[in-house]
Amino acid sequence: MIDRKDWTEKEFENKVKEFLKDNHCWCLKTWGNGVQRKGIPDLLICCNGIFLGVELKSQIGHFDKEGLQMWNIKQIREAGGVSMVLRPDQFEAFKILIKEINEMEKPIEELPLWVFKDK
Repeated sequence: MIDRKDWTEKEFENKVKEFLKDNHCWCLKTWGNGVQRKGIPDLLICCNGIFLGVELKSQIGHFDKEGLQMWNIKQIREAGGVSMVLRPDQFEAFKILIKEINEMEKPIEELPLWVFKDK
């Protein structure tokens, strides 16, 4: 078995996406290209009504704390979402976070969203 520290970013991404799917979270993988704004976290997630932006890095992958990725992480946090850089050695803590989010009561159910029902 490959040690988590040796996972490539793609291997790690697949493990995270599988875990999120198994825990009833919606997840969108973003792509850094000419169509999409730069610096968006790799995974945009909605779990039990909570928005998360997760930038994935391998254990040794570089993260620019002054760049666009950090700016977007801060913007998500300021908007009330959860955002982070996630590395393989933090995966167990991330799993706990997601499980705790899933156990929270659902405040979104209190909103008058009936106005927007599909027609």
